[in-house]
Amino acid sequence: MSSVESTIDAGFAARHAELARGYGGGGDPEDPALVQAMQMVLHIPKADPPRRNALLAAAATAVVALCLDQRVGPEGEWEERYLTWKRSRIRKVARRARGAQWLAAQEVDGVTVEFAGAQARALVPGPVGDIDPRIKRLQISGTELASEEPELITPGFPTLWVDSKLGMTVGKAAAQVGHASMLLAGAMPVQQAHAWAERGFRCNVADADRDLWAALQQRVAEGTAVAVRDAGFTEVAPGSMTVIAVPAR
Repeated sequence: MSSVESTIDAGFAARHAELARGYGGGGDPEDPALVQAMQMVLHIPKADPPRRNALLAAAATAVVALCLDQRVGPEGEWEERYLTWKRSRIRKVARRARGAQWLAAQEVDGVTVEFAGAQARALVPGPVGDIDPRIKRLQISGTELASEEPELITPGFPTLWVDSKLGMTVGKAAAQVGHASMLLAGAMPVQQAHAWAERGFRCNVADADRDLWAALQQRVAEGTAVAVRDAGFTEVAPGSMTVIAVPAR
């Protein structure tokens, strides 16, 4: 066993192994109220909203941090809820909050991440028919944030590239980058995922134009990047490639 491997505890290795198995496959239950979803809360103050891609990076980081949190692992307090969701048809729902709403969301089980002045919280998944009232009252749509120029790409961290031509809302994009961070962590060797965890799962999120997107699709075909293909429930056509995640260089 290498010195790097020896620093990885069995709990992290087990959580990563579960993530690496992929997700979905279980289909939806007959009762619509039992459909599983991860609720995501985006902090969008009215007076001083965050930069769009910083908020998306916070959302992506919060999702992967929850998926590798010790509380979702073997005998963890969130394990059953997490696995019920992960092994069914994956869904994420992004909602916006400000002020007292944001503070109330911190009381619901989950993981909050702050990045470059933006904050997002990924909540422990559960049935859509039993959403905490403090979360259920939060709006899902209606807020948009402008993309910043130029893109801020920090070397040494993974980059999640969003297909700009799709014109996804910030909520839709947040769900998609959340899928991407999960996929990327699961595709990494456990040593690389552990190293990413030690850096707080920090990542870049940026928009890809047509030419760059074509080059990124080639990387997916070569196996050096991972892609999110949307089920098409909202905003985009089924099978659309929405985000391509590229490991750190």
